[in-house]
Amino acid sequence: MKRFLLVLVIAGVAAGASWYFRPLLPEPWTDADIEILRSLWIGNLGPVPPDPSNAVADNPLAVEFGQRLFFDGRLSANGSISCSTCHQPVRRFTDGLQKGQAIGTSGRNTPSIIGSAYSPWLFWDGRRDSQWSQAIAPLEDVNEHATDRRQVIRVVAGDPTYSETYEQLFGELPDEADEAAVNAAFSNIGKAIAAFERLLLPTPSRFDDYVAAVIAGDVAAQQNLYTDDEIVGLQLFIGKANCTQCHNGPLLTNHEFHNTGVISFPGEVPDKGRVLGVREVQSNAFNCSGPYSDDRDRNCAELEYARTGPELIGAFRTPSLRNLENTAPFMHKGQIATLSAVLRHYNEAPLAMIGHNETKPLKLRDSELRQMEAFLHTLSAPIVTVEYVASDRGEKQQRQ
Repeated sequence: MKRFLLVLVIAGVAAGASWYFRPLLPEPWTDADIEILRSLWIGNLGPVPPDPSNAVADNPLAVEFGQRLFFDGRLSANGSISCSTCHQPVRRFTDGLQKGQAIGTSGRNTPSIIGSAYSPWLFWDGRRDSQWSQAIAPLEDVNEHATDRRQVIRVVAGDPTYSETYEQLFGELPDEADEAAVNAAFSNIGKAIAAFERLLLPTPSRFDDYVAAVIAGDVAAQQNLYTDDEIVGLQLFIGKANCTQCHNGPLLTNHEFHNTGVISFPGEVPDKGRVLGVREVQSNAFNCSGPYSDDRDRNCAELEYARTGPELIGAFRTPSLRNLENTAPFMHKGQIATLSAVLRHYNEAPLAMIGHNETKPLKLRDSELRQMEAFLHTLSAPIVTVEYVASDRGEKQQRQ
């Protein structure tokens, strides 16, 4: 039985009386609960999966090359926009804006790329199916880097360090008149960036320390790590609120697409989301089955069996809940400013403006929503620090 007391609070003679619920107190963890917690624990994340479509995915020289490219503003029309302009390490590789700001304004919110090596789909609508094909898309987006593949190759060819490294990894740079060779070289640039991004992994949070203590049966450590509110918030998360239906596994995402009834960005028509993204990824020349993939077997089950039905209208990729700190605003266009507002949205589950909202109202009390939020804050972990070699000076620097 849930342990709570109904408390009568006298607010004053004029105001009359109001009823309040005292916040819930923790229940003991059951064996079934502990198995769910174990499934969410970062200790179960496992190694980064291989990417057969990228022959240099785990090549140290490609990692170093990709680091340089990631922070290099020359890969843009105005020479000042880099991947790190929007994917800022200090903000968990987001930018704190509703929509990304580069050459222009991006169409959607900047998602974190931490742990993206584990996802079969990239971007909010999953319109790319590998880190390398995602990495090259913003380069030619008129609102992001606003450059083109030939200009990117010219930057590489014009930098002695870049050109030497490229040729060690991939062979000679192409003749710009050879379109297929240019496309291959462009994909190689993405593969180097992806080699770097594969190393951007989540680090253990207080939540993971708490789960380890629960698994070990260390009651003293549990008491030191979590408050009662945080424990109840976690119990609501895996129980009454049923958040693990979508936010499951060690990254707290099922890597799938769902319509959750988020209101459209002001002044815009509803975003169709995945239903268009899946068409784009299937037709894109840089996908898993395309001519620029290094996977000779073209083992592309995710792409081949991707859902394409009307249930994907207005659906977007489930984001990881790890490292929410400094990543506001939330949702695919930054429509919701705070974490507490996100929880209120799911508590109400309004009708979708397009398609069908898959969620049901949580019907949680305000005190329960606060406890859920308290738990979610425990998913924050130390900031990922990235050491790279600045391409223009050749000296090592640190960025957060």
